[in-house]
Amino acid sequence: MATGSRFVLHDHRRPQPHFDLRLEMDGVLRSWAVPRGLPTSPSENRLAVQVPDHDLDHLTYTDEHKHIADIGWWTEERRNERRFVFVLHGRQDSRRYALIRTSSDWLLHLTKEQPTST
Repeated sequence: MATGSRFVLHDHRRPQPHFDLRLEMDGVLRSWAVPRGLPTSPSENRLAVQVPDHDLDHLTYTDEHKHIADIGWWTEERRNERRFVFVLHGRQDSRRYALIRTSSDWLLHLTKEQPTST
């Protein structure tokens, strides 16, 4: 695996269809439920609800209601208490996102500037 911490994006069908974004941090998977999936355009933000941390064995976990939509590694670009910018290096490509803290949850945003292909 390349440099960086691991991530997994689960396509979760129960209790209602949603995606789970899980980023390896401090020996666990920090997790956000993203009801409508990752944004595909910088003009859209998606609700991201932080959920309890998961053990690292969830990186490869699947069952009849959950499969891996993407997996790879991620790098942090910058962070403060309200905004966390990172790049997901998945199976097909690399995409830069920001998690933006609201008063009650998070918004997941695809940044306008994207990493260049290497």
